[in-house]
Amino acid sequence: MTPIITRAATALGILSVSAFAAAADCADRGALDDLYCDANGDLVADTPTDPAELNNPDTLVFAYTPVEDPAVYADIWAPFIAHMEDVTGKDVQFFAVQSNSAEVEAMRSGRLHVAGFSTGPTPFAVNLAGAVPFAIMGADDGQFGYKLQVFTQADSEIKEVKDLAGRRVAHTSPTSNSGNQAPRALFPSLGVEPDKDYEVTYSGSHDQSMLGVVAGDYDAAPVASEVVERMAERGLYDPKDVRMVWESDPFPTTSFTVAHNLDPELSEKIKEAFFTFEFSGTKLGEEFAGVSKFIPITYKDQWAVIRQIQSSNGVEYTPQGLAGK
Repeated sequence: MTPIITRAATALGILSVSAFAAAADCADRGALDDLYCDANGDLVADTPTDPAELNNPDTLVFAYTPVEDPAVYADIWAPFIAHMEDVTGKDVQFFAVQSNSAEVEAMRSGRLHVAGFSTGPTPFAVNLAGAVPFAIMGADDGQFGYKLQVFTQADSEIKEVKDLAGRRVAHTSPTSNSGNQAPRALFPSLGVEPDKDYEVTYSGSHDQSMLGVVAGDYDAAPVASEVVERMAERGLYDPKDVRMVWESDPFPTTSFTVAHNLDPELSEKIKEAFFTFEFSGTKLGEEFAGVSKFIPITYKDQWAVIRQIQSSNGVEYTPQGLAGK
């Protein structure tokens, strides 16, 4: 396949002539990039019908969402990677991503095959990179989700969300759901509007936002409950140093996805690896307390509330939207 460069590719990877030509003939794609089709209306990219467009790599590249210490998470994910190698018969490489944009770009350009995308960036991965969400971490009873929580210092005068007015508040990144999009959609009804009533400072991650609150660099921060809980369990901060001001109803957590153009038999093997993995007794199970298995999901159903939040914020699934411009 001969690669060509387009404006979109400059920001998010390299396109192939044949893939672009095939997608150009597609009449149904919804919010998907011009590279992809959605003939069945499930809101994710269809698997290519041309066998020449299917990818069956010798080595699968797997990434988890950007975190403060990628080396730690490479170790945590090691048992699962070994399991995926056994089930698929492929070598599996852990890829430490530095940002949501880099992770989306890696899948779009074909360098990333299996990935966990954070809640807010998931629609960008779906629409810009052809990611197909199929699983989420959950409990034995099928429950899953996390909450948006607002933290401040334990001795802070901030008692309610409206008290954020005039303060230094850390959001994580433009595409983050709990770290940016949900606060922008939900806070106005609670008495404060981000960027109008307080200046938004992007910290880069939930970890950095929370550590910044502890250090006094920020007066408060909206963060994901699952992240700060794991940070506390690992001793990265003392819960006594902070106080929760408010929390939301649950949102879906990280989506686990496959690239849309993987060979269908390989995709099924990857999914089998997820749904047969035993968390108990592994480092992954220890890291994600309360999680016991991967649960099947669809982007159309489980991400409806996230798409609604992003729509209310005027989010567009473009390279510029991903970069927060």
